[in-house]
Amino acid sequence: MIVIYILSIIFIITPFLPATGFKHWFFRTADFVRLQSIAIEIILLILFFIFEEQYHWFQYVLIAGLLMAIVYQLKKVIPYTKLAKRLDHSSESDGMVSILAANVLQTNSQYDKLIAIINKNNPDLVLTMESNKDWENALTAIEETYPYTVKVPMENLYGMHLYSKNRLKNVSTQFQVEDDVPSIYFDYAINNEVDVFFGCLHPAPPSPTENDTSKEQDAELMLTGKYIRDLDKPCVVCGDMNDVVWSRTTRLFKKMTKMIDPRVGRGMYPTFHASYRLMRFPLDHLFITKDLYVGKMYRTKPFGSDHFGVYYEIYHKKEEQSKTNGKLNGEEKEDVNEKIEEGKEKASENDN
Repeated sequence: MIVIYILSIIFIITPFLPATGFKHWFFRTADFVRLQSIAIEIILLILFFIFEEQYHWFQYVLIAGLLMAIVYQLKKVIPYTKLAKRLDHSSESDGMVSILAANVLQTNSQYDKLIAIINKNNPDLVLTMESNKDWENALTAIEETYPYTVKVPMENLYGMHLYSKNRLKNVSTQFQVEDDVPSIYFDYAINNEVDVFFGCLHPAPPSPTENDTSKEQDAELMLTGKYIRDLDKPCVVCGDMNDVVWSRTTRLFKKMTKMIDPRVGRGMYPTFHASYRLMRFPLDHLFITKDLYVGKMYRTKPFGSDHFGVYYEIYHKKEEQSKTNGKLNGEEKEDVNEKIEEGKEKASENDN
C-alpha cells in the first residue's frame, strides 16, 4: 500500500502545478497529461478499495484528494468531448476555404505519403511545420496545383512552408519572439468582398530538450493575439502550438481575441504522438472568430511523422460581423504584457 499512497500524493498534487503560474517546463507538464492523469487517479481509487483493509483519517484524505483532482481535471477536459455543446454553429455561408496543416517531422522522409494525403483531400491551403530543405524539394511535386508559396526552410525543427491554390495577400514571415522560430501571416480572399486573416504558428515548447520555460511560447501567442485584436476581419490561427487548449495561456488568448475552438463539443482530436495511442495530446490547434465555422474536420492517416495532420473546411457566415477585441480586465491586460516582455527577454538571453 505504500506505493499506492506515494502515487496518490503525487497525482493529487501535480494536476494543480500549472495553476501556480510558474513557467518552467516541470510545472507545465501536468497540463499535457490530464487525460492520462485522470485514468491513473481512477485506477488508484480502485486499488484503494481492493487492497485497503482499514481506513483511517490518512486514507480518507487521500481518497478525497484523488476525487478532487479528478473533478478538477474533468472540468478542464470535458468541453473538448461530445458531451459539451458546440460553439461554432453552422450558418448560411458566402465562402469557404480548406486547409491541411501538418507537422511533418523534419527527419521523416516518407514524403510520398503526405503528398498522397494532400492529393486525396485537395485542400485550398497546405501548411507544413518542421519542414526543411529536403521537404521543400520533395513538395515541389504539388506546386503545379499550389503555385503560390511561402517557404521558410530551416534545419532546427521550426521550418514552415505554405502552399496555396490561389493568390495570397499581405504575406509576411514573422520572427515574433525567437530569431529562428518563424510564423506566417497572410490574408486569403474567401469571396470577392471578404478576406480572412491567417496566422500560422509553431512556437517552441517548454521541455528539457528545448526551452526550459514556456515564456517564449506564451509570448508568441500573446503577440499574435494583440495583432488580431486590432483587425476588423475574420481570423484563423492554426498550427502546432506545442500546448494544450485548456492551458492558462491559450484560454487568455481566446478571451483577448474572442476566438473559439471548433473542437468544443466535437472531441479533442489528439495529434501527438501518432505512434503511441496511450500518450496522445491535442497539440495542433485551430482557432476561429465567431463569424466563421468549421464544417468538416478530421485527422489524416499517419504519414511517418510523430504528428497526425488535420484537415479543416472553414466557412464564412454570411452578413456576420467580425469581433476580435475581447474584453480583458486590468489584471489580464497586465498578464498579456508581462508574458510578452518575459518571452522577449528570455529569447534575448538565449541568443546571448
